[in-house]
Amino acid sequence: MSNPRQPAHPIDPLFTERWSPRAFTEEGMPQATLMSLLEAARWAPSAYNVQPWRFIYAHRDTPAWQPIFGSLVEFNQMWTKRAAALVVIASAREAVFPGAAAPAPNASHAFDAGAAWASLAFQAQLSGWSAHAMAGFDAAKLRAAIGLPEAYAIDTVVAVGRKGDPAVLPEGIRGRELPSDRRPLSQTAFEGSMR
Repeated sequence: MSNPRQPAHPIDPLFTERWSPRAFTEEGMPQATLMSLLEAARWAPSAYNVQPWRFIYAHRDTPAWQPIFGSLVEFNQMWTKRAAALVVIASAREAVFPGAAAPAPNASHAFDAGAAWASLAFQAQLSGWSAHAMAGFDAAKLRAAIGLPEAYAIDTVVAVGRKGDPAVLPEGIRGRELPSDRRPLSQTAFEGSMR
């Protein structure tokens, strides 16, 4: 089947072939594979190279899984139960910038964590796996469950697994199990001004 996502300008197919499925097989992920995804995320760019991201992960069917899984909203638990791993991406709200002796607020911590998420997602795609980032979780419950200090923001929880058959999903969400399109570049990019 051909890819229904067609770019308006030449780009590598990686960008249109990557999407965030909810249907996963129950295949386990080797530790070395997960570490490769996190290694790619580690090499993301960040302001002043302060690397504010932190990754807290759990493989399914391990003691580390339930504390993260249990913080997800019911809708996300419904489909992530088949994922191979969950990764919490958090970021330090402050950093010690070059030339400074004390930490200061880092206005780009979430932006930089987003770059790490994208790197993880693209490495998953290149490795034959899929990743789906979520905002649907109880942040207070998750923070307590993983022992995350208040100095860190929780940016997302990512489910990682092998793309599966949409038939494993509840009927109400099967129809959403396909790559989403993007609005035209002309509605997103503006030369000089948005006026």
